[in-house]
Amino acid sequence: MSTSPVERALAYHTRTKHHLRRYARGPGAMDWSTQPDPFRTFEGAPVVPLPLRAGGLAAAYRDLHRPGAIPAAAVELDSIAALFELSLGLSAWKEYRGSRWALRCNPSSGNLHPTEGYLLSAGAPGLPAGLYHYVSRDHALERRCALGAGPARALAGLLPAGGFLVGLSSVHWREAWKYGERAFRYCQHDAGHAIAAVRYAAAALGWSAALLGDLGDGELSALLGLDRAADFAGVAAADREHPDAALLVVPAAPLGREAALAAARAAAARAAELTRLTGEGAWAGRANALSPSHVDWEVIEDVAGATWKAHAEEPDALLESGLPPLSDHGGGGALASEILRTRRSATAYDGRTSIGAEAFYAMLDHLLPRPGVPPWDALPWAPLVHAVVFVHRVRGLDPGLYALERSEAAHERLKAALAHPFAWEKPRGCPDHLRLYRLSGADLRSAAQIVSCHQEIAADGAFSLGMVADLGATLRERGAPWYRRLFWEAGVLGHALYLEAEAARDSGGRVRATGIGCYFDDVFHELCGIAGDDVQSLYHFTVGGPVEDTRLMTLAPYEHLERARPAAPPPPARGPRGGGPEAP
Repeated sequence: MSTSPVERALAYHTRTKHHLRRYARGPGAMDWSTQPDPFRTFEGAPVVPLPLRAGGLAAAYRDLHRPGAIPAAAVELDSIAALFELSLGLSAWKEYRGSRWALRCNPSSGNLHPTEGYLLSAGAPGLPAGLYHYVSRDHALERRCALGAGPARALAGLLPAGGFLVGLSSVHWREAWKYGERAFRYCQHDAGHAIAAVRYAAAALGWSAALLGDLGDGELSALLGLDRAADFAGVAAADREHPDAALLVVPAAPLGREAALAAARAAAARAAELTRLTGEGAWAGRANALSPSHVDWEVIEDVAGATWKAHAEEPDALLESGLPPLSDHGGGGALASEILRTRRSATAYDGRTSIGAEAFYAMLDHLLPRPGVPPWDALPWAPLVHAVVFVHRVRGLDPGLYALERSEAAHERLKAALAHPFAWEKPRGCPDHLRLYRLSGADLRSAAQIVSCHQEIAADGAFSLGMVADLGATLRERGAPWYRRLFWEAGVLGHALYLEAEAARDSGGRVRATGIGCYFDDVFHELCGIAGDDVQSLYHFTVGGPVEDTRLMTLAPYEHLERARPAAPPPPARGPRGGGPEAP
């Protein structure tokens, strides 16, 4: 293998492409005896049960996209509980023929959930200062590290008033168990979905959240206790967690994008002080083993090492100004908590449901970054991921192939990369600020299905799309860790599309989205005229009229806890009401 981290990352990407006559290397069949436990726990760590408070939030979904529309909630146990419930918590249980599995608010390829969540807090009413691990199954925090009064005050001094950190990590084995070498891609998708889920949940509480872009992986690993060998004694290397990202959550809205990113940068600059404080705390808990045995996918370990990030000050990119406020196309008066918790991945579409052009344009508009609007204000870089859209059933819009540019700066490079003699015409009736172009008019349902590993969901929906990124040039200019970041951005974009589909209200019928991780990379590239490694497809998505599987029984996410725990008083009113299908 090459010794250059960038070349290793690009080699991994090429190696893990699916082809018409050969899929990326995987296990071939699922070994159910080694299926990983989807829930990490730390035995011996004190447990803080969290109240179920998300249902009491009064914020409307439409107000998430209106900076300052939702008053900031106080930082206390109840509000922190709601943040985790709406971002990383369970959304339902499914049951079929004696098998039972949980769905979560943050989607995951194959419902395998490699992402783990952590909280670092200087203390809040009902919650002592310390580092906590979130257990979604139990809706509880395990206190991994307790901080005394002095370190707690020091931690509070390093963060904005009331601010705290949410950390994310990945267990690559959970995805590799099913998907083999391609699993590292899916773990990054899931990390992006989790980043977006945390940002949306924070917005529902009137809070800001921003990624600590400068933070190094070694610093994050130490901060979350992932490097504590004694706490993972007896746990196989494959069951260990890889540090992903940390977000600074601040109870103020709107902070403004620049202020939020400046605060995140300041927190990252104090990483050494933060890790010193947790290093001096009282640690507790031993990690559980997730599988009795494992398959060693060396290429995943190699790309994880190649994309390991050192602490580095990354330049923040200003978002383009001049975009009009988002239109209130969907959701009506639906609560934000309702949309965030009812998000589901469709497993099949009816092949009939259409959406109107206005609803279609509004969905795409929510994929454009605006200052102070989630989830895009959480990312400290300008858009690097764009979309090539297969339009199948959009009323008022001709079927065909379209390109969505999420940044004006991308136009010439994207036009050069999509090298076929496309039309590049603005559709009639498309909003002026929406950089959507018709490339060619044709019925591409069969092509979309073939591209997506012959999956009918790519053809039976209203539209599907492939997310493309300036991959090779970005890695060569910015470094190998950006391989992960590009996938994160694709996951954030997918999460926004999930929620917009869930919120859509259209006369053509209810729609739902699903992520597609299985696609023939170079078949899609050939269709678009893409050559070389500069522009590559990272994630596919589709939206359409869902067909519900009536064989499955759906159960409430925390019915088991509500039976076991004593009834809690209702929450106080907060004002007027405003990576693949999740299969077992």
